[in-house]
Amino acid sequence: MDNAQPIIVKRISRKADGHHGGSWKIAFADFAVAMMAFFLVMWLLASATEEQLQMISGYFNDPINFDTSGSPFVIDLGGTPEIGPDQSIRDQDATRLDAETIESMAEQLERMELDLLLQELQNRIDTEPVLQRFREQILLEITADGLRIQIVDAENRPMFASGSARLRDYFEEILLALSDTIAKVDNKISISGHTDAQPFTVRRDYGNWELSADRANAARRTLLAAGYPQAQIARVVGYAESAPFDVGEPLNPINRRIEIVVLNKRAERMMVDSTRGEMQAMPDEAEAEPAAPEGQAAPPSNLFEDSGSLDRLRE
Repeated sequence: MDNAQPIIVKRISRKADGHHGGSWKIAFADFAVAMMAFFLVMWLLASATEEQLQMISGYFNDPINFDTSGSPFVIDLGGTPEIGPDQSIRDQDATRLDAETIESMAEQLERMELDLLLQELQNRIDTEPVLQRFREQILLEITADGLRIQIVDAENRPMFASGSARLRDYFEEILLALSDTIAKVDNKISISGHTDAQPFTVRRDYGNWELSADRANAARRTLLAAGYPQAQIARVVGYAESAPFDVGEPLNPINRRIEIVVLNKRAERMMVDSTRGEMQAMPDEAEAEPAAPEGQAAPPSNLFEDSGSLDRLRE
């Protein structure tokens, strides 16, 4: 026993390896989605002709006035070759089919871009402390009009004071954190305000319609203060309680919300067309105000320009 060699035991303490956390999964998911989108874009570009690529470029540069009509020839010197009626019909069908194919490809590319934007916004909500606290109040989804971002009220965490259009500080932080990510795409956005069905009785001449519009406008001002381009805001509108999130519970706090929709080109074009239609439907000033008979004074263009009009209105 005296000659026995001592036994030496070495214990190596292993520290936690930082590479076995969960943050790398988010980065790898972003990388995988980006690579998938990249290869899909490359495949679409490789399968398109030069003319199709030029038309796709024209669609994205000016989607509102995008028009595939015109001469079907590469060089048009002002004349049109003589062709039979059958050939003309076939050319028109081919042009129409080609335009539909190009628009479909452009929509696929835009959908992929919005999917990437949704993924990036979701990653920011999951990783940034400012947004993590409100992840249950920020809802993201792809709709027919584009990417919809809904920021909803919670019973113990409202975005606005009751009956007020002034934003809470934490709601401003949400908009400030999301604005720079939304601005990465050049799509226009629509901002809408919504209230619950609780009647607004503080002022007789002010109701949920005015309140929802003022809240949407407050969100717009906050985005502009954060540096969001004003030219990319297409519409600011209030819906009051007419479009509830929870149809079965009109007084549910979740019905009080702000919606920001990153519009796709189709929705943007439809919005512009509807606005043009409303403008064309309005009567001209000359038709709306008939000329006064000879010898009589012309009626005032504004009711209150006449000194006695206000008194008559009060009576």
